[in-house]
Amino acid sequence: MFRSRGENLRSIYILLFLNIAFFLLQHQDPEKFTRLFAFDRHAVAVGEIWRVFTYQFAGLLPMPPVVTLFFNLVLLTLMGANVEEEWGTFHFVNFYLVSTLTTAAVAASTNTPLLGSFFINFTLLFVYAALNREQRFYLIRVTVLAWLAFAALLAGAIFGSRANLAALAGAMVGFAYYLVQRVEVEYSDPTEEQKGVNTTTRNLARVAAVKKALSTGSDSDIDRLIGIAEREIVQGVNICPPVDYKPEHSDRYCIHCEGFAECTARHLRLNRPKHAEPRIEPVPEV
Repeated sequence: MFRSRGENLRSIYILLFLNIAFFLLQHQDPEKFTRLFAFDRHAVAVGEIWRVFTYQFAGLLPMPPVVTLFFNLVLLTLMGANVEEEWGTFHFVNFYLVSTLTTAAVAASTNTPLLGSFFINFTLLFVYAALNREQRFYLIRVTVLAWLAFAALLAGAIFGSRANLAALAGAMVGFAYYLVQRVEVEYSDPTEEQKGVNTTTRNLARVAAVKKALSTGSDSDIDRLIGIAEREIVQGVNICPPVDYKPEHSDRYCIHCEGFAECTARHLRLNRPKHAEPRIEPVPEV
């Protein structure tokens, strides 16, 4: 999405660093940490502007802070890096600010204090799921996790505290920003580089779907993926031998190649699990 060469400055690493730094501050003195960094509209009104950002760098899940930190770092690394890589730093930072500031604005309008990593747990998850619909965490599809998180957030906003309402508003506005940018890309004339990014993203999702289909041995999934790949075969491309098909290699050569669809169909056929045939007992002669 609006990616340009050299644009990605890896802002996700800054967020990772801030999460670790604020965790250490919170661990030393939780009460003082809350007094200094939680969002409070009265404190912001007298000049403590940093609170509209720092409230995000604290534990939100009902578990020990170190466990929450671990999950935040994992989610940022898996999802945040992927979204920034495919979206570009400029839009990723805007996306983060839109969600964070909207959450703070709604909390200010309802005079609600905030402290928690709302962006990581909700807004980022929703956009990542929209970008990677076929992605699975173990056996659960990421879109299912996103819907569960949305249901929990909606229930919290209706029956729980007003902080959940602020988090819901921030997540929805952040997701709306993503939708607006996505529509611009879809209805504009993409450059060759943007076409390459879209193809790479689709191929990455296909790699995950292929691995799942082969691991489960689902004939229907394998046939469906073969059909999709065959419809996208580019004629006249010299494809590599089967042994050179390595879509998860660090150089990402395969997923950028025009012959990826053809190699994928061949890989599925060659590695389709062979189901054991029923044994036929010989009929004894009478």
